[in-house]
Amino acid sequence: MNALLSTDAVPRAQRLAYWTDMICNVYVQLACDAVRPDDAGGFSGHLRQHTLPGLDLSVVTSSPQSVTRTPSHIARASDDYFLVSIQARGRGVVRQDGRDAVLEVGDFALYDSTRSYQLLFEDAFEQIVLKLPGERLRSVLRDTEALTATTVSGREGAGHLLLGMLRTLREDIYTLQPASALAVAEGVQSILVAGLQTLPALRAPSLSNLTAYHLARVKRRIDEQLDEPLLSVGSLALELGLSESQIHRLFKNEPVTVSRYIWERRLDACSRDLLDPRLAGRPLAEIAYARGFNDAAHFSRAFRDRFGCSPREWRQQRVH
Repeated sequence: MNALLSTDAVPRAQRLAYWTDMICNVYVQLACDAVRPDDAGGFSGHLRQHTLPGLDLSVVTSSPQSVTRTPSHIARASDDYFLVSIQARGRGVVRQDGRDAVLEVGDFALYDSTRSYQLLFEDAFEQIVLKLPGERLRSVLRDTEALTATTVSGREGAGHLLLGMLRTLREDIYTLQPASALAVAEGVQSILVAGLQTLPALRAPSLSNLTAYHLARVKRRIDEQLDEPLLSVGSLALELGLSESQIHRLFKNEPVTVSRYIWERRLDACSRDLLDPRLAGRPLAEIAYARGFNDAAHFSRAFRDRFGCSPREWRQQRVH
């Protein structure tokens, strides 16, 4: 889905209220105020929204404003998303968990919708905003609370790559087929994670060569056997000549347990299958069973937790 929303559609006196309703619908419940009270009458904002499989991308161009998500907003709508603000023009501040991330052009920062936050823009600005299901990012990143409201530079490394990729994506987004869009969304997430992993708060202990080797063996074998309903820690241990306790230790510093990793890889495979035009006539349950699930209801719940929509809604993206 692609949509352009603008305060130009309403009288000047109603623009700030209209803008607040718009961003609540696109992101999460929050409050929005003009930074200077005298600016409210001349408030102007434009939001272009693009929905890719597994990733919402929007471009916000606006007058100065202060955005706040409070405990009362969270209580009314307990949405679980991570948002990432990439500064494209002007300057912004992201506040959460007792930290302030100051964003210059190219910089980005992460914030979590399950806890209070504030965004402050003292001058006109433009931002690219990514919105991802919380469960999905937590499955690939440890200690996310330590990573919020922390600036990742866009002038080098993964931050620079992310900004370049998003600029290209904005130009080509209308030509992407759903399967290609999914691959792009996964690439954006991978670069985002790489940037966040450079932050001092996420100092993962280095693995020995032997541990890294065995971890790679286990993950590769999981990917090769996703369609096996009996795939388990026990079967992996038997096949790879490792003990079950060894396999659990290999995942000690990973974001998720080995059992959870298996289910998430199965869900990722299903997400690709649902967008594959060659499988368009295959029932949802059959796609789930082919990837090792044996309960359609469990599959549907787990899929929604990971991707923020039902398998049927996900598949409908194929025809847009």
